[in-house]
Amino acid sequence: MAELKLKSVEKTYGNGFKAVHGIDLDVAEGEFMVLVGPSGCAKSTTLRMIAGLETITGGEIQIGDNVVNDLVPGKRGIAMVFQNYALYPHMKVRKNLSFGLKLKREPKEKIASSTAEVSGILEIEELLDRLPKQLSGGQAQRVALGRALIKQPEVFLFDEPLSNLDAKLRASMRVRITDLHKRLRDEGRPATVVYVTHDQVEAMTMGDRICVMKDGHIMQVADPETLYDRPANAFVAGFIGMPEMNLVPSVLTQGEGITLTLDGQSVRITEGLDGRVDVLEGPVTLGIRPQHLEVLPEAETNTFSAEITNLEFMGHEIVLHARVGTANFVAVIPSERFNKALKRGDRVGLRPIGSHIHLFDADSGESRSLASD
Repeated sequence: MAELKLKSVEKTYGNGFKAVHGIDLDVAEGEFMVLVGPSGCAKSTTLRMIAGLETITGGEIQIGDNVVNDLVPGKRGIAMVFQNYALYPHMKVRKNLSFGLKLKREPKEKIASSTAEVSGILEIEELLDRLPKQLSGGQAQRVALGRALIKQPEVFLFDEPLSNLDAKLRASMRVRITDLHKRLRDEGRPATVVYVTHDQVEAMTMGDRICVMKDGHIMQVADPETLYDRPANAFVAGFIGMPEMNLVPSVLTQGEGITLTLDGQSVRITEGLDGRVDVLEGPVTLGIRPQHLEVLPEAETNTFSAEITNLEFMGHEIVLHARVGTANFVAVIPSERFNKALKRGDRVGLRPIGSHIHLFDADSGESRSLASD
């Protein structure tokens, strides 16, 4: 395995559209790196440039000690798993797995032993004599994974490999892929992985680190916990987490603690700040996760008075939607703590928990709270 480095990598198409804007990214040997972002953020384009399926128009891609800008995909030491599996339909599973080794003219004994090892690891021995059309989606994805694994590449590349599976099977395959990555690491065969997805649940549960992208720019690279607790900007804060973070235009004043004002209502926060605030007074974007928003009786002092606009019963929790003036909030409440008498149209008090408040610059969106350091 090898480390992967992207240095000032750019992609500009013939019509002048610039899809990737000089990004820098280091992926350590044996690391599981996830590229995540909304549709059109250039995460798949970036992966295809690493693979050699897209030419780069600026910068440098390095795999191990080799700059691979001008190398064809087959010479880069990579193996790719696609969204649509890309299995050879006329070949049985055994031949699909071994075909790459046959092209490299590996000895028959090595091909047989490698096929047996990989099929055992992925528990697909009983599928070896089936054609791809005889496989379920999950089975086909395991075969595609095995075809990449058998090559023992420098870097594994995954392009939204689970998006065609149903929710239950996606969850199962997430566990299978991450378990395989950990197993190879424990056996001294660390696998360097770059995994593209639009699904933040996949990103948060699978990645050692996550690279959040937007419009061809990297917004933040960090481990899942850091992205969730200390987002670098409002975009990352709103993209990571379910339900997404409440991001509300507010006005901040400082005194004893801080006071946040929106639509003529003010709440003063004096506890849980611990000197975290590093922001000038004036317009800010308040960020608070739904799980960190207290829902209190409207008569409670020092709260935002809010009208309930919707209630969603999720079993173990209630998702409450409420409006403060023109601002919309979402709060998540454990079912056992929810006042079942509340209904749409009722009014409640909302108060952000001070230790979980995020503050972002109103113009740039960059974090202005020491919580992000």
